Amino acid sequence: MVTSAVSPGADVDTLREPQRWYPRSTEIAAAAPPEPWPRAVRPLSARITGAGRTMDLDEFLSLTHTTALVVIADGALVHERYAPGITPDDRLVGNSATKSVLAQLVGRIEGLDLDTPAATHVPELTGSGYARVTVRQLLTMTSGVDWEEDHRDPASPASRLVACLREGCGELRDHVLRIPPGRPPGTAFAYCTADSLVLDWVRERATGLDFAAHLSRLWQAIGAEHPAVVGLDASGVAMAGGALAATARDWARLGWLQIDGSRGGRQLVPPDWVEASSRPEQPFLTPGRLPSTITTHAGFGYHWWPLDGTGQRVTADGMRGQFVYVDRARRVVVVKTSAWPHADAWADRQYRDLCYLALPAIAEAVGA
Repeated sequence: MVTSAVSPGADVDTLREPQRWYPRSTEIAAAAPPEPWPRAVRPLSARITGAGRTMDLDEFLSLTHTTALVVIADGALVHERYAPGITPDDRLVGNSATKSVLAQLVGRIEGLDLDTPAATHVPELTGSGYARVTVRQLLTMTSGVDWEEDHRDPASPASRLVACLREGCGELRDHVLRIPPGRPPGTAFAYCTADSLVLDWVRERATGLDFAAHLSRLWQAIGAEHPAVVGLDASGVAMAGGALAATARDWARLGWLQIDGSRGGRQLVPPDWVEASSRPEQPFLTPGRLPSTITTHAGFGYHWWPLDGTGQRVTADGMRGQFVYVDRARRVVVVKTSAWPHADAWADRQYRDLCYLALPAIAEAVGA
């Protein structure tokens, strides 16, 4: 059964299919054969306390402009909802949830030394702000480079990068080579999409595979039901920090990997990598210690956002409400895609904090 969530509104872009936003894109084929989720669909009721009140699941989904909700428990699809006009076949842009998938690909690289400088793999970085930054510091966004992740300010480095990407007027890697150093690497967290782009460059040099080719191997292994889409720059380099679009059910497959790295009895990501990527490594990366402009409810691991110090509850998080939440102990995955407004920074922060409170409540309700 597919039920309907409240519509995010006809005036709001529902963040489907990124092809129209990028000069180039590439499609990643569905698995052959695909492996649909076993179904154990049932009603789901959750009480969510946040934003100064307690609300039911329907009110939460409406308030946060939900476009899709998929819940997986013990390897079966137990609950699914879509906003009017959106279907299980629609590929929904994950924005920065893409970064968490990048981390899974990095985890599949055998013998990668995280404490080597990124420039060891990518000599072009010598002389840039990334010259002394290690792979681990890229994963934890502690590169220290002089970067401002403000997509509301059109003059910010992040806005200029995205604008140039969408207008086809430059190449991603040319941009990152021009970023100057800032703080000493490893001493502070600052959310930085450029770190993800450099990490992807390292991943490519270590594997000989571009992002789409590497993801295609994983896509086959997880039994993806539908093709995915990845946005590219004008030179064909993937926007590995934010341009993956997939169906909600296939996003859930990526979340399922973050439980223990396995799928259908096959170990696809090493379990020790799953553990490490789900936990904060530094005291200033623990939940509640990140800059409060981001959230007070999560920390940062290897491009995943832990909600506790042990990494048992962790999420991917993309701009405007794209979440792949994983309760590893309960073996529950909750995918929530959204299309909430972004212009008001305060409203954006309130929506995000409410989701960080609601997603664990939904996972807990599955077993209630």
